[in-house]
Amino acid sequence: MSDNRKKRTSQRGRGPKDKGGKKPPLRSYRTGPLTYLMIFVVLISVLMMLRQMQTVETIGWSEFTNHVENNHVDSVTVKETEIIGKFNERGIASRGEKGKSSFVVYYKPEVHGEWLAQLLRDNDIESDSQPPHTWLYNLLGMILPLIIIVGIFYFMFARNLRGGAGGMLMSFGRSRHRVHSKDRVKVTFKDVAGVEEAKDELAEIIEFLKNPRKFQRLGGRIPRGVLLVGPPGCGKTLLAKAIAGEADVPFLTISGSDFVEMFVGVGASRVRDLFKQAKDNSPCIIFLDEVDAIGRKRGAGYIGGGHDEREQTLNAILVEMDGFDTNDQVIVIAATNRGDILDHALTRPGRFDRQIFVPFPDLKGRVDILKVHAKKVKLGPNANLERLARGTPMFSGADLAAIINEAALAATMGNKDYIEMADLEEARDKVRWGRAKKSRVIDEREREITAYHEAGHTLVQSLLEDADPLHKVSIIPRGPMGGATFALPEKDRTIFSKKYCMALLQVCFGGRIAEELFCDDISSGAQNDIQQATKIARQMILTWGMSDELGPISYGPDSGLRDMIYVLPGEKDYSERTAEAIDGEVKKITDEAYTKAKKLIDSNRDKLEKVAKALLKYETLDADDVKVILEGGELDKPTVSDLLAAEQAKSEQAEPEQAEKQSAN
Repeated sequence: MSDNRKKRTSQRGRGPKDKGGKKPPLRSYRTGPLTYLMIFVVLISVLMMLRQMQTVETIGWSEFTNHVENNHVDSVTVKETEIIGKFNERGIASRGEKGKSSFVVYYKPEVHGEWLAQLLRDNDIESDSQPPHTWLYNLLGMILPLIIIVGIFYFMFARNLRGGAGGMLMSFGRSRHRVHSKDRVKVTFKDVAGVEEAKDELAEIIEFLKNPRKFQRLGGRIPRGVLLVGPPGCGKTLLAKAIAGEADVPFLTISGSDFVEMFVGVGASRVRDLFKQAKDNSPCIIFLDEVDAIGRKRGAGYIGGGHDEREQTLNAILVEMDGFDTNDQVIVIAATNRGDILDHALTRPGRFDRQIFVPFPDLKGRVDILKVHAKKVKLGPNANLERLARGTPMFSGADLAAIINEAALAATMGNKDYIEMADLEEARDKVRWGRAKKSRVIDEREREITAYHEAGHTLVQSLLEDADPLHKVSIIPRGPMGGATFALPEKDRTIFSKKYCMALLQVCFGGRIAEELFCDDISSGAQNDIQQATKIARQMILTWGMSDELGPISYGPDSGLRDMIYVLPGEKDYSERTAEAIDGEVKKITDEAYTKAKKLIDSNRDKLEKVAKALLKYETLDADDVKVILEGGELDKPTVSDLLAAEQAKSEQAEPEQAEKQSAN
């Protein structure tokens, strides 16, 4: 092979790269300034034509001569074959309300030429003549509007039709992805906490993109796809932002809902366009957010007849990820909180090789997340992030970020120099339960019932060894609740023992039992407690096999079958006789817990009454206050009235001082 042939072959082998070996930039589909200029010219021309059509009226030769002889014409401009003139006030009045201020008359110069000049001279009409136009001017006058219209059509429509089949008009077939680079995204793995395992796996992918030969040395192949699965707010999208900030490659991001439009074939066309641009700029990363919008399981239960646009879009993704024309340099990362409903062809090895579960953070993870967000605010010396993390089990990363932000806002509104622990705890309660309704006027009888109800929860929570430690109790209305009792778990629980579940049931029934024993009545305030107790009891029987009669058998719904819609939502997977046995076991467990809780409260009536009276006096008690009361001590702290009076006195004292400063200035 000659040198020239070798050179041509090497140049053809470079593909989309230029002579310098650099990747070409991503194609831009933005509308240029020339397009806007041409649109502006056309609009101005159309407006001028419309205005002229509204103000100019075409009249005949005889009518024109009558107006001239009757002194209705102000001035005229004589052109080659037409006369353009203006009516004076008399002429406009003679035309009536629908008359126009200007007119045009078409004439033949060889017939009316001499007569026209004499007519204008005899009636003292000012005239202005224009030289005849050349043939080139007339030709341009006819062709130029057509050229402008064709140009506008080309720049607005024809260029956008290059998106291929299904492109329709205005680039419907073009992918609506956004490109993020390392310089534009400031989030890195240092800003992500609580998901260390996910960070480690994603760091491998970034390392492969930066140094692929390191992995290819032993014949390994990097996963083509990574699926991030987890509850909302746990950091899936934040991980994607961190990847964009860490990777030194193009990062294309798009949402699953951006693929589907009202036009048939658009979703599949956008998928092909997205992967085409990704392959042209490989190595790169594609991030599909909320992939469940297009990746649901295919089957008879999902086809409604006709053409299924979502299914065609999914088929296009399947082919692009692992088809005949596959590029290992393109890695797809997807995020969803419904991993159980994704199609199996999408989650098989070769497409999404890895499924990374991003769960709720554990205790250590919550502490790390709070520290990351606390760097942006000023914390006081008494702010204990570890104690706050213990009191936020099952909180997501988004919830923890909201707690820090709400605490900062509360401290700012209180004119504080830094955020105190009280602000953090109030922010936690606000995020979980809602704002405290301190100004709400409550009937004294309802307030007393609420105090005994919460005292019942508090007593059972404090005396049971298997229950979580008490954190605080309050009868201040918050959200839909009249009061609340908060626990402070010592650790994150991954398994639930039967003793712990029975303790939870007893705590749930403590409020109802206290109302029954001390208020001689029961109220609807135990609605949420009863619902929670019933849910726990049914979970113990149906799923966890904690029933002596039914044994270790799962009677819960099969989520896989329900996702395929072979099992109707109201249909049971067991017989009516088994259903009766389940109901009997649920009632047996709840009755047992109710009896134990009632016996515990009945033997400590004096302690419960002291806790209730303290709640009526102070409204909020923490764990140390409750411990003092249960041990027979007396509380020595200011009441709510004392705090309000001190705040009022402080504001009254500040007003004269502020007035003196203003007068001095």
